[in-house]
Amino acid sequence: MSAGIFWASQAWVGGRWQQDVRLTVGADGCWQDIAAGVPLGEGMQALAGPVIPSLVDTHSHAFQRAFAGLAERRDSGDDDFWSWRDRMYGLAMRITPAQLQAIASQLYVELLQGGYTQVCEFHYLHHQPDGSAYPDELAMSWALADAAAAAGIGLTLLPVLYARSGFGASGLRDDQRRFKTDAAWVWQASQRVNQAQRPLLNAGVALHSLRAANADDIRSLQAMVGDADIPIHIHIAEQQQEVRDCLAATGQRPMQWLCNALKPDARWHLVHATHSTPDEIEQVAGSGATVVICPGTEGNLGDGLIDLPGWLAAEVPISIGSDSHVTRAWGEELRWLEYGQRLGLQRRNVAALPGQQPSTAARLFEAARAGSAAPAGFKQWGLERGARADFLVLDADASGLLGLPADYLLDGLVFSAQGQVLREVYVAGRLVLRQGRHVAQDAIAAGFRQVLAELR
Repeated sequence: MSAGIFWASQAWVGGRWQQDVRLTVGADGCWQDIAAGVPLGEGMQALAGPVIPSLVDTHSHAFQRAFAGLAERRDSGDDDFWSWRDRMYGLAMRITPAQLQAIASQLYVELLQGGYTQVCEFHYLHHQPDGSAYPDELAMSWALADAAAAAGIGLTLLPVLYARSGFGASGLRDDQRRFKTDAAWVWQASQRVNQAQRPLLNAGVALHSLRAANADDIRSLQAMVGDADIPIHIHIAEQQQEVRDCLAATGQRPMQWLCNALKPDARWHLVHATHSTPDEIEQVAGSGATVVICPGTEGNLGDGLIDLPGWLAAEVPISIGSDSHVTRAWGEELRWLEYGQRLGLQRRNVAALPGQQPSTAARLFEAARAGSAAPAGFKQWGLERGARADFLVLDADASGLLGLPADYLLDGLVFSAQGQVLREVYVAGRLVLRQGRHVAQDAIAAGFRQVLAELR
């Protein structure tokens, strides 16, 4: 953590650009005060460009970074999520803790470069390749925590309950043996991570999906969590086949069953929620749960298009995840999110709100910023008093931003920027990227390159 006073000629505060902003970081690494209209004065560190909040990457499978770019060929038959998953398992069965740390270190530096300063790790790769436990059952979790510490990014670990291969199955497939957990294992893992009290590290829990955890598993974990104020994540309704299987097994669609049977609340975060009905959206809105959208991965896997207008109209909080890490910058995720809607609906500026927020980029960014806190277990996020002092300094001369009017910088950032657009990235008031580079970037990249060679 680093206390200090920063000053920006322009900063995104309260959902709009404000001028001459003083940003005061307390000794706890959180914002102590933010004030606009303050001239640059003695003791203030002037920042080298416009300042915006970072976002939380609210859905990550770090090990899949080693698979990005290796599944873009089709030799025969159809290719969909399920065939991609089978190939991905081939990688998952081989990674060691040391290799995972190297992969995650590279990923986490890239996420910082993409404007994220906290990542929610939906973590199910727990055990040794033969399925037995490591001497320390959390060896793979600590590998992720060490990688995050090396990069300087915040990490929310979400150990995953993964107990069966599908609706009606009694257990897992052999190629899922490293994932096997029960409610007690997940709860103990979450407690151990939180009890470690490492800087910038916290934990919640996750359920892989309704197909991978039966009702008794889920209710057992719910009982253990009780009233604990921690995030609870679940994959849901990502593919049409999952919806059909859930209907066949329960007589209800996934989000319908979840809301009726489990009564989720604001601690619950529904990942993907791609295939919904208006009634399901209404049920989720009434529960207080949020939705985590992963546009890059959902596009890469051919999952389908989320009903973005429906979720926004229902005022369900949304956030953004990079998931399989074929994309690793939130600007690209927001661009994919809007462009998917434009292609599906054959309209432009779908997310804009005429009369209130005409800027599509601003509405999406503000929604993702406001939705960043809860999935990571925080109360607030952004340039506001009490939130952690994370922020990004833009390069106003970068491609896509050069020459834009000041009020259009977010529009340019989401819809026209190319390449590196960040001068600096700060986490808890501490500089972690300078001129878009991490101090250990070359060494981390060398370790990642070596691991890819070993895995091939």
